[in-house]
Amino acid sequence: MYEKPLENSWITSGHLGSKDAVLVFRTSILNSRNSELEESMKCDNGSSSSNSLNIMTSSCGYDVIEAKVLTSLPKSNINLSNSNINKTLKSPKKRLHESLSSSDNSIYSDGCDDHIEMDGDISKSMSNDNVSIEEENEADVNEDKDNDHDQIDLFPDISELPASKLKITYKFHNSETKLLKRIFSQHGLKEVEGEQNFSILWTGVHMKPDILRNLTPYQRVNHFPRSYELTRKDRLYKNIEKMQHLRGFKHFDIVPQSFVLPLEYRDLVSAHNKYRGPWIVKPNASSRGRGIYIVTSPEHIPTDEQVLVSKYIGNPLCIDGHKCDIRVYVLVTSFNPLIIYLYEEGLVRLATVKYDKNVENLWNPCMHLCNYSINKYHSDYIKSIDAGDEDVGHKWTLSALLRHLKNQKCDTEKLMSNIEDLIIKSMFACAQSINAACRMFVPNGNNCFELYGFDILIDDSLKPWLLEINLSPSMGIDSPLDTKVKASLITDLLTLIGIPAYSPMMRSHYDTKWTRYKNVSYGRRTNSADPLSNSSHGYSKKKQSAKVAPLTAEEQRILKNVNLQNARRGGFVRIFPTDDSMQKYSSFLDPVTGIPISTSPSQSQSFSMIVPINYNLLLSNYLYVKQMKDGYIQDNTFPERMNQYERALETGAPISFGKKKSTPKSQEEGKKLRQQVRKLIEGGSELTQLQSRQAFGLYLESILKRLTQEPKSLHEKLILKFLSGVSGLSGFKAAPLLFKNNPMSFRIISKDRTAMVAKLLGDYLETYNRDTEAFIDTFDNFGMIPISTFNEFLSHAQETDLESILTLHTNFTHSMPFLYNRCGSSVPLTPPIPAGLHGFLKALPTMVAGGRDNSKIDGYYKNTIENKSDVNEGGDETPSNTQPTFNAIGSSKKRTKSIRVPKN
Repeated sequence: MYEKPLENSWITSGHLGSKDAVLVFRTSILNSRNSELEESMKCDNGSSSSNSLNIMTSSCGYDVIEAKVLTSLPKSNINLSNSNINKTLKSPKKRLHESLSSSDNSIYSDGCDDHIEMDGDISKSMSNDNVSIEEENEADVNEDKDNDHDQIDLFPDISELPASKLKITYKFHNSETKLLKRIFSQHGLKEVEGEQNFSILWTGVHMKPDILRNLTPYQRVNHFPRSYELTRKDRLYKNIEKMQHLRGFKHFDIVPQSFVLPLEYRDLVSAHNKYRGPWIVKPNASSRGRGIYIVTSPEHIPTDEQVLVSKYIGNPLCIDGHKCDIRVYVLVTSFNPLIIYLYEEGLVRLATVKYDKNVENLWNPCMHLCNYSINKYHSDYIKSIDAGDEDVGHKWTLSALLRHLKNQKCDTEKLMSNIEDLIIKSMFACAQSINAACRMFVPNGNNCFELYGFDILIDDSLKPWLLEINLSPSMGIDSPLDTKVKASLITDLLTLIGIPAYSPMMRSHYDTKWTRYKNVSYGRRTNSADPLSNSSHGYSKKKQSAKVAPLTAEEQRILKNVNLQNARRGGFVRIFPTDDSMQKYSSFLDPVTGIPISTSPSQSQSFSMIVPINYNLLLSNYLYVKQMKDGYIQDNTFPERMNQYERALETGAPISFGKKKSTPKSQEEGKKLRQQVRKLIEGGSELTQLQSRQAFGLYLESILKRLTQEPKSLHEKLILKFLSGVSGLSGFKAAPLLFKNNPMSFRIISKDRTAMVAKLLGDYLETYNRDTEAFIDTFDNFGMIPISTFNEFLSHAQETDLESILTLHTNFTHSMPFLYNRCGSSVPLTPPIPAGLHGFLKALPTMVAGGRDNSKIDGYYKNTIENKSDVNEGGDETPSNTQPTFNAIGSSKKRTKSIRVPKN
């Protein structure tokens, strides 16, 4: 029997129903769902288990569960009897149920009557309260810590969680949703679509101003307006270049020298005449390595392309001879005041092919680009198969890299300090324009947050270089290591930003009666009775230590919110502000507003009748200067941050998403269904456009799989010709990886060439399948293949089955609905498809050629075959000068970790 119900197990920062209460997210709940233990709990009989739970107290002030790995237990110990389940697991569940039952008025009545306070009332109550903000904050944190000793149910019923009880909802828009959807649903949030309201919106594109303007205080969106100033490659570089001119090149030497083409082509030529080095070409708005290639001269860059051309860093840090870069995750919760968090764990991506700076190897993206989306197609790419293997294969964790470098006697503290500096200065370069957009469109200071993915290259002197910033970093989980890092990242992020635990009536109150109030970025109109705070003018030590004027209600709200966020930070590390922020960065901030200045003083002058408030200095004074005087030391010093970066990420049981529940493909069943569909087509039935696109998409997926397993030069050439012809259809543009700067193309070995062609096909498939989702078949049409019959065929079809149906349908109907709309104009004539194996594949390039000249591709493969001594009759190549297969990087069997020694 427990002493008191635990109602705050899944909320923090306040009591359930209060205006400060927010949801708590944990990875432990992902461990419990759909696990072997939960499945065994459904059984009536079984033996008991003595498996226990370790409850640890996190530094953020809320509970974290570490579950022992259940899969390591014998099966006989996993099956639990009902009696033992009731004793060990159902008691806390019952307790949580009682505390959150519908009879508990704390959810509805308290949340709607006592705690519905509009902003005028909030300001009034805060200004009349003489309790200091530090004491109130400390009380909230201590209240959360009191719950650390209570046991939390590992298997809570979703319907009993606060998010489910309060009917909290989320919405997705153009975003990768597998991991996020799992986290949201397992914590009791429900997905809504269309015009239905939401508590959190997660989108992969920029926000429309109308959506931002109408946000209520309880709503959260994952983007700030004008974030493209950071995430477009050309805008990012031009903004940093402004800071180089305004503040000095040495302070913002964080990006390689770059030029925006075609406008700065002459400047590029002039720089090339001095530098004479390779240049890397990147589209202004692309991701996952698409469209990137390296040239030795500007002459190889088409003059009509809008690209960013950067100086290629030829001395990268290498691990076991392989080039690497790092992906770190940066969270910004506010631009005024500027609040920046860096997640304690990041990912290190290694190129598959060993690095060689010889100019003859510049064609090879698997050597020079570290993107996972490129290297995963290489036959030598190694995935870690265990979440605990953080330094195995071609993807490491950041903490593993730091420990590795430290063992090599490298100055990792200086490296991480420079990375923090790079992140902060990148934000400075774009903060002024983003802050202006927030002031214009965002009604509440807590509405927006943003998770950025910083791609950073480290050279052999341990100097970090910013490559790009990703708007919506990939949350794809292709390995246990990905799952561990990204699941922890997302759950900590959602807890930190604070999704309010408001009741439906409370949310309805805001939806119907909420009027926009001026948030922290709007400022206040001048009032003759308002005292002018000394903290608004300058950064001298004398003024910092001067007596600070009484805080306004808005300032108290901001300071309280910053402290509560920091208490919920989990694995995030606040890098701005810190105890030395003003000392290091005050010269880059406006002395009156505290906003980073990226324009000249004459351009940034404002004649508004608004008194600016320096919120950045306010936070510095109250978080560090004042508290240090009171004898309180913040736990955010650089040595403490460094310890957090170097420690391995702590998790409990491995998070398993389980295998897709699909019927295993039967070759015999596939042949039977193929004959059934063939008879229907021969009888006059046709495929709908959706059916033909589904079959063609699966057919290309089969080819993609075969290319990476059984490379054949003949089929690579056919696919390359098809992709060259289809370039421009459905928004797809084939990246010219092979021929842009490849005078030595015949030296490309088979597996490297296969990886490049597979990458292009994978990019096309992604675009193609996304377009296919727009087609819908709601019912069987007369003269068309029945939907149920064709879906059953697709579930068992092999490559030969799909090719047979596509060939027959194309020859019978003389149309290509898998590529063109039946009613579309300028559709090319359907080519004859030869009989025999791979006949459809051989005809594929002529379906989209449109008079395109493929002589370069033919000449390339002719040179390739002529310069290979051992080419089999079927087209398979086994080149004699192939590089030795790379079996493991840092594997447990052979740990020969080495790096290029940094220069002193």
